[in-house]
Amino acid sequence: MEPSHPARPELAHPSHHPTYDPADSVVRVRDLHRSFTPTGGVLAGLDLDLRAGEVVCLTGRRGSGKSTLLRALARLDRDVVGSGTLRLPEVITVLDADPALLGWRRVLDNITTGLGTFDALRRGRRALAEVGLAARELAWPDDLDDADRHRVALARTTASGTELLLADEPYRGLDAFGQGELHRLLRRAAVTHQMAVLLVTGDVHEAITLADRIITLRDGRIHHDLRVRGREDRAPVGEAYAGIRTLLEAELGLRAGPVGVPTTAEPVARRETA
Repeated sequence: MEPSHPARPELAHPSHHPTYDPADSVVRVRDLHRSFTPTGGVLAGLDLDLRAGEVVCLTGRRGSGKSTLLRALARLDRDVVGSGTLRLPEVITVLDADPALLGWRRVLDNITTGLGTFDALRRGRRALAEVGLAARELAWPDDLDDADRHRVALARTTASGTELLLADEPYRGLDAFGQGELHRLLRRAAVTHQMAVLLVTGDVHEAITLADRIITLRDGRIHHDLRVRGREDRAPVGEAYAGIRTLLEAELGLRAGPVGVPTTAEPVARRETA
């Protein structure tokens, strides 16, 4: 009997991904260079396309350029030496592990503050309902647990009409149940609001179970562009999961060891947090 091997993940050139026409991209990056010195580079000719409604996880070793790319896409890197072409949408939101709620404002006020539209209350309440917090609009942020505070941050994002969400390991402090629920809500929000999502993560399991695509950076360029989900919109399981996990662990330089193969697309282990 032939030995079994993990299924090989499908690779795609970042500029010609098989799931869409780059002309329809919400984000288009071409030949992006970014450096903190005149002679050295962090990003070295990077090309990237992101589509509306798509969740893309970005990973790579320390110093590969993940944070530099996020800052470029967020228009926050004017202090660097750079060149290249960036086509970005108007409304961009940045999230990290801190939901950044205003402790002196109630939940609904946290969402509607700054919207400046006549229908701000309606939009805020609809966004809260989408994340399952319709009954908590008058609660204070300190009355919510960590996962619910992240739900409010997601509701604030969708209520603002965000077209591009840039997230830097936003759910790293949550347990597996909370993380899995936020993943479900994030994916639904991306599709419902046609929002492109680029999420940085160092958690291989999170990347595989959350993303439509996984991008790895190496030496300032995209090294792998993996299409993770197919037409059935299910996270990979079994040998497909094992193949992608093996590739990503090698790419990230993680210690070699047995690779777990979950039989469902749900988180299979509780991640310990500090």
